[in-house]
Amino acid sequence: MTIQDAHTHFFSRPFFETLAKLSPREEDVATLLDEVAERTGLELPDEDVDAHTDRWLAEMGKHGVERMVTFASLPPEAEAVSRAAARSKGRLLGYTVVDPSAPNAAAFVERALGELGLRGLLTFPAMHHVLPDDPRCHDLYALAHACDAPVIVHCGILSVKLRDLLGLPRPYDMSFANPLSVVPAANRFPDVTFVVPHFGGGFFREALMLGAQCENVCVDTSSSNDWVRTQPGGMDLHEVFSQTLDVFGADRVLFGTDSSTFPRGYRADIRDEQLAALGASGASAEQVERVMGGNLARLLPAREATAPAS
Repeated sequence: MTIQDAHTHFFSRPFFETLAKLSPREEDVATLLDEVAERTGLELPDEDVDAHTDRWLAEMGKHGVERMVTFASLPPEAEAVSRAAARSKGRLLGYTVVDPSAPNAAAFVERALGELGLRGLLTFPAMHHVLPDDPRCHDLYALAHACDAPVIVHCGILSVKLRDLLGLPRPYDMSFANPLSVVPAANRFPDVTFVVPHFGGGFFREALMLGAQCENVCVDTSSSNDWVRTQPGGMDLHEVFSQTLDVFGADRVLFGTDSSTFPRGYRADIRDEQLAALGASGASAEQVERVMGGNLARLLPAREATAPAS
């Protein structure tokens, strides 16, 4: 079975440094990051993007992952992810976060999907306070359509531990995080593939309703899925998979782990848990193969990645 992971974070040094520069604390960037590393036990990424890329590629080889989507989790990280994708010769599929409220959002997306060769976009309505069908998003979706780029719309529970450690405020507004808010955008742009991660991140029923309403919406299975604790009456992961496959069908479910930092590295534990849950859900071998890699292979066919001009 081919494993292709649709949801990981590259988390290069530019990501950490960009957030540290926003911190209201008085310490310099290096001091702040060293403190975060000491408090959490995480290893700060190598300043050399190529070295950080090679570490991720080694993890993929160790755990049998053929390709994986990896995010630039802030716009300033997009160039690092572009470089990593080029170095990986197509094994890393770069996406970037975009803030639709930024005045240069369309120009940024045009460069990201064009010159930088990234393959998809990631939006955070609860973070940026922009609903998915806000007119400010429309040009971004048009660019995504022109480049056959999927658009991930983060819904549900949102937590960024690094922001908390750096003393940054929590701007998250859950009123922007309901998967049903994706319906107007998906209907307006039927040729764009929208992806809701984490099974809706706690809005599971709403994610199912979205999938039933809009054929161009997929769901991804990423993260530890701790959101199941918020569901009335409780829910097991195999039940989540069973209901999701029933509504979305096996062709619109994308496997993901939400792997992000070292020394933890690639989350093989999450992969194994999801494989067990898929088996317990009654999924056929063919359905499991689609979810674990076939769907991403179809959504993002292989193409040569090229680094941007220096």
